[in-house]
Amino acid sequence: MSMCDCLNNKDLIKGQKRLRIAIQKSGRLTEDTEKLFKSAGIQFELNKNHLLSHAQNLPIDILRVRDDDIPGLVMDHVVDWGIVGQNVLEETMMQRATDGLPIAYKEVMKLNYGDCRLSLAIPQEMQWNGFECLEGKKIATTYPFLLKRKFKELNINIKTVMLTGSVEVAPRAGLADAICDLVCTGATLAQNGLKEVETIYTSKAVLIGRDQELYPEKQATADLIIPRLKGVMAAKESKYIMMNAPKDKLLQISSILPGAETPSIIELEGCEDRVAMHVVSREKLFWETMEELKKLGATSILVVPIEKMLD
Repeated sequence: MSMCDCLNNKDLIKGQKRLRIAIQKSGRLTEDTEKLFKSAGIQFELNKNHLLSHAQNLPIDILRVRDDDIPGLVMDHVVDWGIVGQNVLEETMMQRATDGLPIAYKEVMKLNYGDCRLSLAIPQEMQWNGFECLEGKKIATTYPFLLKRKFKELNINIKTVMLTGSVEVAPRAGLADAICDLVCTGATLAQNGLKEVETIYTSKAVLIGRDQELYPEKQATADLIIPRLKGVMAAKESKYIMMNAPKDKLLQISSILPGAETPSIIELEGCEDRVAMHVVSREKLFWETMEELKKLGATSILVVPIEKMLD
């Protein structure tokens, strides 16, 4: 059964009021995307055997599909939103442009997960002296358009070997001289006798939308959800810091707190020279920073995570 056949059944066509969002069925973005939605208050049950899930508390339908299907579903107006890696989005756009298919979409927001890089890797015994080493070589990849674009910019001729999985085994199998694949930690490369030499593209997850205005009911849902998603992401990156501090050191203390907003100052009962200081920091707080705070006279320093936050 084709994707269009699946998406045109009566369970999906529920009128023009429900916001349709496509997410990766399984893969590196799946768990973080599901956590993001649940943290944003979207209540749903996901069944691995079902393509479609309906939110229980909001007019939202969630489609679980292959990640490389998501850009096309958005660009063909089958769904309203999609969450996909920038690498897949860029590769799909170039493929669709070659095929004469529409590539228009809107970027709703960048997301703070799904970090990875598309990198070149070569056998560990091979010497690397720059991209020119690969002149005339065969490179195995799942991202031929991104790879070709990079080498075209460098005016270097290569041969691409298209593989849809287990790209890292290509050199050992004699299929290619090098590979171009997604890398997160590099552990898989090392296990297959490869070493990473150059990054050609960096990627994060991104929320994209169709290039049309949404129906009013869908737009109302989008207007509700977008601040929630931003709030969840902001909370994930932020910490709530509490401490008791000497009044004469407040400016110095504020200056060393990373990404801190204007602090709240609370008088301490029976203490004229010290106050309680509460502040939200949008950057990571290192032990060294806390030790500096202590040197300035801060005590009872407490750093706690923030679950939800709206600006």
